[in-house]
Amino acid sequence: MSPPVIFNFNDAKDTFTASTRSALENKTSKPLINAFNQITGNETEKKTTLDQALRQVLEEQIVEKKALVDDFLSLIYLSIDGVTEGICSATTPFLLLGDVLDCLPLDQCDKIFSFVEENVSTWKSNSFYTAGKNYLLRMCNDLLRRLSKSQNTVFCGRIQLFLARLFPLSEKSGLNLQSQFNLDNITVFNKNEQESTLGQRPTEEKEDGMEVEEGEMGDEEPGTPAPCSIPIDYNLYRKFWTLQDYFRNPVQCYEKFSWMTFLKYSDETLAVFKSFKLDDMQASKRKLEELRTAGGEHVYFAKFLTSEKLMDLQLSDSNFRRHILLQYLILFQYLKGQVKFKSSSCVLNDDQCSWIEETTKLVYQLLREIPPDGDKFATMVERVLNTEENWNSWKNEGCPSFVKDRPVDDKPKRPTRKRQAPEDFLGKGPDRKVFMGNDELTRLWNLNHDNMAACQSEKREFMPSLEEFFEEAIEQADPANMVEDEYKVVHNSNYGWRALRLLSRRSPHFFQPTNQQFKSLDDYLESMVIKLAKELPKDLPSEEIKTGEEDDEDNGDTLLKESNDSPSMQAKQVTNQQMDEVAAKLGAQWKTLASQLDMKAAEIREIETDSEDVDMQAKLLLVCWQEREGTQATVDSLITALNNAGFPKIADILNET
Repeated sequence: MSPPVIFNFNDAKDTFTASTRSALENKTSKPLINAFNQITGNETEKKTTLDQALRQVLEEQIVEKKALVDDFLSLIYLSIDGVTEGICSATTPFLLLGDVLDCLPLDQCDKIFSFVEENVSTWKSNSFYTAGKNYLLRMCNDLLRRLSKSQNTVFCGRIQLFLARLFPLSEKSGLNLQSQFNLDNITVFNKNEQESTLGQRPTEEKEDGMEVEEGEMGDEEPGTPAPCSIPIDYNLYRKFWTLQDYFRNPVQCYEKFSWMTFLKYSDETLAVFKSFKLDDMQASKRKLEELRTAGGEHVYFAKFLTSEKLMDLQLSDSNFRRHILLQYLILFQYLKGQVKFKSSSCVLNDDQCSWIEETTKLVYQLLREIPPDGDKFATMVERVLNTEENWNSWKNEGCPSFVKDRPVDDKPKRPTRKRQAPEDFLGKGPDRKVFMGNDELTRLWNLNHDNMAACQSEKREFMPSLEEFFEEAIEQADPANMVEDEYKVVHNSNYGWRALRLLSRRSPHFFQPTNQQFKSLDDYLESMVIKLAKELPKDLPSEEIKTGEEDDEDNGDTLLKESNDSPSMQAKQVTNQQMDEVAAKLGAQWKTLASQLDMKAAEIREIETDSEDVDMQAKLLLVCWQEREGTQATVDSLITALNNAGFPKIADILNET
């Protein structure tokens, strides 16, 4: 016996490294697959070695060769193919991505992240999602720490959107379950009135000796609107920007002193917005034309510019006003809404609720008055905030799954069809289940596939014992009980029929020959009761139990005659086994018999559609005939039809069975 081969890690790593370089040059994963199959060892050892080889090649590209971004992406694509082929670990592509992003500057990280965004469907597939979701989350968080929210706003937004596409809505790591606020978002502005420059411009202009004649606007173009006429002083500037602290941390609005301050500052700010409304001026139109000429590029700022010199321009800007008014609506929604993690002390009184309701109406009115498309913008904001209410309710309920389980009683209904498929009513399906047309009947029928075995079960034993059934008759036969003959149970026709059936199954006296002649069923039952009373373990009188008068002889004879009727006296019906034998003999000639069985052309076409097997078609013909005729579907009628159709041999076989 040869000794077991020991796996050599270093040799395998060198082989995989050389194969990786060859695969990168040829842009195919075949060299790696061939090397993986040639190296001896178990799957886990070879996968781990290939993972290390791929990371080593990446290290060489970064440190030694200083490869381009496309070279890094080629190696990552190669690792993805390796995972698909099952030759490397599912975490390898994510480890390579993390290594690349950690070593590259931000401008090249942007290109690598574009690759990550384009392959989001790959990351969500079954082969990668479970193994790589935590790696991707960690990689994105590391990138966000390197980026500046004010300088790299777009890049940060792309990362957030990628995470939203990658993880499902119910992923709790991406939900703000406790409704926490970004308290680090502090708006910095001039809080020292002594350093304020508001209100000093006229003085400075006089000191500089700048004289502007009436009607002279310097280098400004004709048609340019006059400067903002909103009276701005330091108090308005300070109160306006102080409101940002309440938008940043709405919880302080529940404090009495803070609420009074917020109420006062808000009334003054909204009064300014209401008094000095914006018009769709020529300057706004000219600005739009300039943006269209520049290719439609817009400039976004992550933070407000709080310079005092910009205050008049900001209040005259429609987008700026919309930002501020939208902040009010978001704040009001939080204050009025039911948040699961709110403190019990965070409750508004009636006056506060009334003020919020009135102010909300005022804010929507101001939004509609801001050009352009004020009505459309206000309607959109209202719809978005209503959707946000549903989102908050979902979080308050503990983020239940969006996938609803089917209720137990809500079973899918079987599609109704004119005729059932043969595998349904013949039990020929994969689970051999027979559908009886009713849910309860179907359940009972399929409790046991062998019906005879089910009938022989001990649970199906419903026949009473002789002691239980004849107990009342024995008591009535005792002269001491003085029961008149007309009230004895043996004179009941139903009781007599059941007694005969029970005696035939349980009593040996039923089949014993006797010379005694009985004129009626009542006489016979009374004699059997006397015999049973002597045999059963009950104390009966020693004297002979006498029967009553022999009345209603004709009635007793009739009952006895009826009791002797049996299924053998009736016409014999066709069994399922006989139909199988006839169908096997008929084969493809079943249509000849169909005409003798009065089958319609539509029924024949439907049988041909239901099955392509000729034996099954013949069986379906006989089943349809049996369903239509019911109790009239006898062996004699089928033999007659076979003879008339020209199948005498099959008729003889059926007659013999």
